[in-house]
Amino acid sequence: MASILVLASRLNGDVLPALSLLTHQVRVIPAEPAQLVTAPNSDIIMLDARADLVQAKTLCKILHATGLNAPLILVVTEGGMAAVTPDWEVADVVLDTAGPAEVDARIRLVLGRALADNAVDSRISSSGVVIDEASYSVKVNERTLDLTFKEFELLRFLAQHPNRVFTREQLLSEVWGYDYFGGTRTVDVHVRRLRAKLGDMEQLIGTVRNVGYRFNASEEAPSSARANA
Repeated sequence: MASILVLASRLNGDVLPALSLLTHQVRVIPAEPAQLVTAPNSDIIMLDARADLVQAKTLCKILHATGLNAPLILVVTEGGMAAVTPDWEVADVVLDTAGPAEVDARIRLVLGRALADNAVDSRISSSGVVIDEASYSVKVNERTLDLTFKEFELLRFLAQHPNRVFTREQLLSEVWGYDYFGGTRTVDVHVRRLRAKLGDMEQLIGTVRNVGYRFNASEEAPSSARANA
């Protein structure tokens, strides 16, 4: 069973009726850029492109620019199928009239390919930082960091979404989990510890005032992002 996030152009209708006949966990939110900031993590994202192909293509680009971390499936009408090209950067395309068996098969295949791709390279490499998810190790310019489990998880999560800003509440739920009852101050403490261990690369974890934190993927992060938590 997969968790599926559906970005719907209209919330008063089924984007893909066959989904309601399957056992996957489905959450529907409006297909609007503002909604992506607080969008929950999911195994698959389905984007409703039935009504407005231009807007859907723009949203595809925004999703990739903000750090898409799940395969993207486009839901189209038969007439819209001809407009889809490789530059949409979607994992698959499905007709809104597809039956449950076809939809379920596409979900399985997309998840299978995603797992295979992740298995090929378990390392995240960005701006001099190499995070090896298989061995739970981190190197900065060939220097190994001694991180706790939560420090590793926090750095990995931020690095998986370069330049995307996360609130403290989002980081708390994504890294510590919904069953964690501590306050958001925990995030600030771990960020300070991470910066101390990163040393002269501390600018990789940037602060956006009154919002939260992000991983600065460029070689030199903006000085304004280095404000103390």
